Amino acid sequence: MTSFEEKRLLWISPEPFDPSHWPLLSSAYKVVPGLIGEAQRELARRTCIAVVLDFPAADWQTAELVEKVQALNSDLPVLVNDPGASPSDAVRLARLGAHQFLPGDEEAVALLDQLPDSRRGPNRSLEEWEELLVGDGPGMRQVRQVIRLVAERRSTVLVTGETGTGKELAARSLHLASQRRQSPWVAVNCSALPENLLEAELFGHVRGAFTGALQNRVGRFEQAQGGTLFLDEIGDLDLALQAKLLRAIQEREFERLGSSETVQLNARLIAATNRDLTQGVTQGRFREDLYYRLNVVPIHMPPLRQRREDIPRLAAHFLEKICRVEEIPCKMLTSRAVEALCEYSWPGNVRQLENLLEMAIALSGNRELLDNRDFALPAVPAMPVQASGPAISLPDQGMDYQRTVASIERSIIEQALQRTGGNKKAAADMLGLKRTTLSAKVRSFDPGTALN
Repeated sequence: MTSFEEKRLLWISPEPFDPSHWPLLSSAYKVVPGLIGEAQRELARRTCIAVVLDFPAADWQTAELVEKVQALNSDLPVLVNDPGASPSDAVRLARLGAHQFLPGDEEAVALLDQLPDSRRGPNRSLEEWEELLVGDGPGMRQVRQVIRLVAERRSTVLVTGETGTGKELAARSLHLASQRRQSPWVAVNCSALPENLLEAELFGHVRGAFTGALQNRVGRFEQAQGGTLFLDEIGDLDLALQAKLLRAIQEREFERLGSSETVQLNARLIAATNRDLTQGVTQGRFREDLYYRLNVVPIHMPPLRQRREDIPRLAAHFLEKICRVEEIPCKMLTSRAVEALCEYSWPGNVRQLENLLEMAIALSGNRELLDNRDFALPAVPAMPVQASGPAISLPDQGMDYQRTVASIERSIIEQALQRTGGNKKAAADMLGLKRTTLSAKVRSFDPGTALN
């Protein structure tokens, strides 16, 4: 523990700081009480390790206060003391820039001891879970903030994002950031197992429950007891199994297949999907009540094209990782290579970047430097040169204008969806449209000839 003068807290509260409520904290740290109106002046003249915001306080402008703190020192953690905060409050405050909720007195001291002194600057040591989430852009900062705020809660979390954005890494980071980190981490890919086997895989079965059930088997829910159960591709679950999963989440209990014995559930559930579950609810493919049970705390993993500022660091991370596994000297990128990687749209996201770097390393031989020519990035298609005369000839007898334009539009959308593997968000980006606009156009097509 460092001295009082080295570690200060600025405690911003409508009421003066009461050391009797926080005896360990007040004896271990130099607490500098402050009021909302004094916060900016105090932060400007004092060096603090963190700022504590005391809630609830109905007349406070929370967003404005967090904004001021970050404007003075963006590396200074903003902690929230609010015992009555809900998971939705945690998500809201994370989006505003809050670092973490402040737990009880003893736990608070342990948490603060892990915080770096703000004078050390941005090159602080990261915790194990933070090292999994590479990138310092706004999107990844928000993901980390939500994880910090809800790590110690039992709340169910839904991780969304396109294929290849790192949804499982976010889920694993949440597990490692929690007190369950020493307990089991159990992952299930809901789309990788046949529907007739998935129920037994999740809940287990007893001998004789079905043909081939020769002995009792513990399911994934039981394997994850005390730890975390990660259900990937949750949007692919059959409706019948969705009902059984809903009961397990809602009642915190389940039965093995073929058994009437109830097993109490003590595992945190994290689900992930690359599908639009709200659209699935509208179309009757996903239960609305299950969606709301899963979406207690949402975490969205941004696509790589929306976090281009992270690409150089991600590329360096993968270069080091791949070369270490291959037991070869670490290769480096030229500035032209970095520029080319940053300009590409990455429809396959972070996974595509890692695979492309692995290919470049394998094909570069003993060269230490990788240039832009080492990456087979698809070139942006050039606009065709306008030939003399119109691109579409108007027949002498005329044409059905609306049908012709609709046919051209449909053809373009079909090509975009084929190139992006059916990913509507990526196809919309390719065409310069909003995803909702593209979805509306697809729905407007004749149902008898709807797109796949």
